[in-house]
Amino acid sequence: MTYRDVASKQVLTWSLTAVGARLPVALAPLAVVFLVRERPGGYTLGAVLAAVYVIGEIVGAPLLGMRMRPERVRPQLAAGLVAGAAGFAGLGALPHAHPLVLGAFAFLAGAAPAAAPGAMRALLTGLVPERSVTQALSFESVLNSGIWALSPAVVTGLALGVAPRVPLLLAAALMAASVGGLWALPVGRPADETDRGGASMARIMARAWPVYVTGAASLSLLALAELVLPALLEQRGTGVGWAGPLLAGFSLGSVVGAFVYGLRTWPGRLHTRGLVLMTGVSACVALVALIPDTAWMAGALVAAGVLQACVMLTRNLSLREALPASALAAGYSVMYAAVGAGYAVTGSFAGAMLQVVAPSTAVLAGVGLTMTLALIGAWGERRRTSQRWAPGERVPDEKPSTGEASGARAAVEERSAGVPRPAVEQGSAVDG
Repeated sequence: MTYRDVASKQVLTWSLTAVGARLPVALAPLAVVFLVRERPGGYTLGAVLAAVYVIGEIVGAPLLGMRMRPERVRPQLAAGLVAGAAGFAGLGALPHAHPLVLGAFAFLAGAAPAAAPGAMRALLTGLVPERSVTQALSFESVLNSGIWALSPAVVTGLALGVAPRVPLLLAAALMAASVGGLWALPVGRPADETDRGGASMARIMARAWPVYVTGAASLSLLALAELVLPALLEQRGTGVGWAGPLLAGFSLGSVVGAFVYGLRTWPGRLHTRGLVLMTGVSACVALVALIPDTAWMAGALVAAGVLQACVMLTRNLSLREALPASALAAGYSVMYAAVGAGYAVTGSFAGAMLQVVAPSTAVLAGVGLTMTLALIGAWGERRRTSQRWAPGERVPDEKPSTGEASGARAAVEERSAGVPRPAVEQGSAVDG
């Protein structure tokens, strides 16, 4: 298995568009803190604005994603991105506005483009052959890790070196520019919705709940690593400034893990693979809480980053197994909301624990919460019947769940539908 099919002009265009749409998302939480930190109670206001932004994402992703149509993907995506750019521009242009005004802009910036990540992921998988979907998702994960690794330095450098409003104005410009990239990508075609078997979109989304729970658990550990690490270093008597390099190591490990995952086919069913990987990440984060030496903490975080990237890819492949092709874009959007909710809940839980216990204990409690979610998701996935979403046909339960679209599954799908795979899986814009 190679990345040869991903190295195309269309994927390059997609990549540039994705950077414009996603870098603002990575910039936003820290950027709003720098925007208002010099006001009275600025850090508290910044934290509230960041929370409002995330709430906007959690609300907007499923509401907008489930209404996105493949034949109208470009105007719908463009409208969301333009509205999001307006929200970022409002924050950057009016830094001294009333907190309620800033909160409204932050909510708009988070909610309006929230369906874009899911739609863009579905679009990417439609640009490559079915055999290369894993490599495409690995490439996307590498790109996202790079964006998130770069964003703190961009925000800090511009906010302190130029002006606090500049990162948000940059975010507005990038998001607006990404709209132009949409028109260089293929036009969406109407999806064949017969693969839903007559079920409503809400019912289809509900059937995949175990994957969403697993997705929420996967980002919960990242919340622990990011939010509790400074306090943990202080407990160890280590300079808090080491938090940045340690988290950069986590991001670097994620890049490596995502790339390696796409190089071969891995054994085992997806839900089993995901649980094993989640256990490995949890063990690494627990070691971070228990190891006093900073160098060993760094090694554990790099290992956690490698495994975390593999967990996220396994989760996305599981979603492709759980949903019909015409519902994938909506499913990715619901997943986006689920992982955001998992991050927020675990972060709040860890913050509350820090008020009553030591940071190391808070991390271990968070790991326990994460593993509980992972086990619930794994139990649900074992119970969920693996089926083809077309009337009267089922994919055999005993098939290997590799997530790489085996020939046996493709044959069953073609027999069930009576036609080749939907057009969106053959290079059109986005799954509906």
